[in-house]
Amino acid sequence: MTAPVPTPGSTLELLLVDDHPVVRAGLKALLEADGTLAVRAEAGDGAQAIAALDEHPVDVVIMDLQMPTMDGPTAIRRLRELGGPPVLVLTTYETQADIVMALEAGATGYLLKDSPADELRDAVRQTAQGRSVLAPSVTQQLVQRAARPAQTLSAREIEILQGLATGASNRELAAQLVISEATVKTHLLHVYDKLGVDNRTAAVHRAREQRLI
Repeated sequence: MTAPVPTPGSTLELLLVDDHPVVRAGLKALLEADGTLAVRAEAGDGAQAIAALDEHPVDVVIMDLQMPTMDGPTAIRRLRELGGPPVLVLTTYETQADIVMALEAGATGYLLKDSPADELRDAVRQTAQGRSVLAPSVTQQLVQRAARPAQTLSAREIEILQGLATGASNRELAAQLVISEATVKTHLLHVYDKLGVDNRTAAVHRAREQRLI
């Protein structure tokens, strides 16, 4: 899989990845409105996206995060490994957990679905050039994260918190993350210390207050 090199002034070809067909249809119409962008392929999840790119090489992938079979971060990571085109995340999710996982996976940009049409089209063009485009609220989240380095949670600690929010036990968390229960307990202690809490319920509550999950 090799991403094509955009030619200045040419129409940029796109792959839309979202599990809602109606959303894809609306985005396609919006993106193609000025004639400079063309949706060449669509997919309902990450696995379909990877398969679609084998048949339809594109300049930019526009991808949601929460999807069945293979979610956004997993698909983005896989595309990076395969040398695929740059990915612009377009989603309704804007917690630090979602943002960090997507960017660490290799997303070039991160926008929200309520972004103005012109802003979205411009973001696609910048993504094709390898420039990072972030929604203002996403930038704010990252600035806040950088301003509190001592309290910043690692990607693994955020995964632990997400598991806590579902009510998972230490044993279940260990199985989900393929680590030992002792490692889960160590991560929990670090999470409690960083959030200034002393139990699971308080940790989840504090994390939601701070929009970490």
